[in-house]
Amino acid sequence: MRALLIALLLVPAPLAAQSAARPEDAITMSGEGVVQVVPDRAWITVGAESRANTARDAQRRNTDAMSPVLAKLKSAGIPPEAIRTVGYDVQYEWDFVNGKRVGRGYVARNTVEVRVDTVDRLGELLEAAVGSGATTLGGIRFDLKDRNAHEREAVRLAVVNARAKADTAASVAGRSLDRVMRVDEQGLVSPPVPLRMMREVAQAGVVADAAAPISSGQIEIRATVALTVALK
Repeated sequence: MRALLIALLLVPAPLAAQSAARPEDAITMSGEGVVQVVPDRAWITVGAESRANTARDAQRRNTDAMSPVLAKLKSAGIPPEAIRTVGYDVQYEWDFVNGKRVGRGYVARNTVEVRVDTVDRLGELLEAAVGSGATTLGGIRFDLKDRNAHEREAVRLAVVNARAKADTAASVAGRSLDRVMRVDEQGLVSPPVPLRMMREVAQAGVVADAAAPISSGQIEIRATVALTVALK
């Protein structure tokens, strides 16, 4: 039995275990890929605010104010599914006069978020909203219709960058690259671009220059990977 155990211990290790790369036979490099894209989609926030002595009258006035705004946006080509209510409330407001609380009445607010698939129409749509009764214009948020495709390209560039760095390091050491053993995605950053723009239009008694040119700039998508490659 002892002889059999010794014989088993002398059997060569499996081929897969023998061929596994040792730490000195592999190299790991990080790589970064950056893609800059001009936004082709945006969201705008439009709202109306109405006041009255009763909650019911405030709601009615708000409906009268907001209905033409929504109708104008739809007639401008915005589909119904691209308009989403993001806020609606009715509250009683108070002022303090000579240290005493004085009621101002009820205020009703209705806010919608509008998806715009043609970015160069932003100014036109904001002007249309203001002209039809909107009293507030919210922040503009730029984004991409096909974000996934650009994120994949950023990852691809990160892998190419990491492999190029690994190739340089291996060459300096008198080695060459063999097969890729592992790719780990370490980070992917691609936030939408917000543009803060909250204006009280009717409240201030002025008409905002909503048709002013709006620059979308670029969205930057940044990917980071760690690439492990076997060496020859």
